[in-house]
Amino acid sequence: MSQTLQSVRGMNDILPDEAAFWELFEDSIRSWLKAYGYRPIRMPIVEPTPLFKRAIGEVTDIVEKEMYSFEDSLNGEQLTLRPEGTAGCVRALIQHNLAARQTQRLYYIGQMFRHERPQKGRYRQFHQVGVEAFGFDGPDVDAEMILMGARLWDDLGLDGIALQINSLGQPAERAEHRTALIAYLEQHIDLLDDDAKRRLHTNPLRILDTKNPALQALCAAAPKLIDYLGAESLAHFEGVQQILRDAGIPFTVNPRLVRGLDYYNLTVFEWVTDKLGAQGTVCAGGRYDGLVEQLGGKPTPACGFAMGVERLIALIKDSGGEPAAPVPDVYLVHQGEAAARLAFRVAEGLRDQGIDVLLHCGGGSFKSQMKKADGSGASFAVIIGDEEASTGEAQLKALRAEGVAQRKLKVDELAEAIIDHMIDSDEEE
Repeated sequence: MSQTLQSVRGMNDILPDEAAFWELFEDSIRSWLKAYGYRPIRMPIVEPTPLFKRAIGEVTDIVEKEMYSFEDSLNGEQLTLRPEGTAGCVRALIQHNLAARQTQRLYYIGQMFRHERPQKGRYRQFHQVGVEAFGFDGPDVDAEMILMGARLWDDLGLDGIALQINSLGQPAERAEHRTALIAYLEQHIDLLDDDAKRRLHTNPLRILDTKNPALQALCAAAPKLIDYLGAESLAHFEGVQQILRDAGIPFTVNPRLVRGLDYYNLTVFEWVTDKLGAQGTVCAGGRYDGLVEQLGGKPTPACGFAMGVERLIALIKDSGGEPAAPVPDVYLVHQGEAAARLAFRVAEGLRDQGIDVLLHCGGGSFKSQMKKADGSGASFAVIIGDEEASTGEAQLKALRAEGVAQRKLKVDELAEAIIDHMIDSDEEE
């Protein structure tokens, strides 16, 4: 007997009750982004592998260890399931010449893929909301993106999410700091773990972001990038901080915040929580002014951030934010051949009037159908038997209202009666 097939480890099904929660969350996200002038863009899940190597950096963990890459068996092209969304969004911006027309505020929601060890809030197939702004070079857009996060946490009823910010300066400033950092770390080479030694001459900034407790003191004493920033970079960073202070947004300047992608410059930020274990970042991003040109486009300032949907939903649930499961307005009960035929017409007619109808399927007695009607959570049952079908009528029964008598109506009177009941119920609440 063949073994029952299971989903790939770290790639999870989202079942109907959970999916309804996701849809409510995504509706909130779209409304929030629309309020800030962001428009949707949808990119392919599969992109050319060189896109991520050029954008993210060949010596990053994502490219070295985590990407799902494969060769197209038909033409030999090297392809990758997208591990993040910014590179694909920039590729689309360049390919369709969007930046030449005007500044762009874009967002996307979708699956990303990384081969990591699955744990709470971190999976191999995961979902992100990505937000990208192109053509804005001042600190105002950086700060606005941070303010957007603060508003969203408030909208979702979340607390305990703290803001950390830093500035990575410009490439020349980072290069000077990099030289000093490597010299410092080489003096303590015996204290470095294998991962840090591997990164020492390829991506030493990432060593500062280590989670190894044994390296914390060493990294805390390392040369700080902010000490190597020039006047323009410092002014940009101060501009971001001033807007945050004016808005009353608390923040911490974390000099070890470097982000895991090579394309960042100037402002970087993370929203973090201690409610998700070790993987505490729920939203992160920053400025990446050189990436569009790096991928073949014209120089274009850019800033963006991404949020992990699974992590945010976990936080919403932990805070008691479970939404009620969606329920129909009407459960339509019927028995008999003529009644079944009329039931389909009645159900479609009610839906034409904006009433959600769950039409019973599968037969069964009136008693068993009424039990299902009550269990569905519907406000009303519409009941049709062959006797009602012969006169073009139906019984309307309120399932959730006390003292409302069951009554027989012509089928073309049902919608008005149901809507009137719903209006009366809303006014009583």
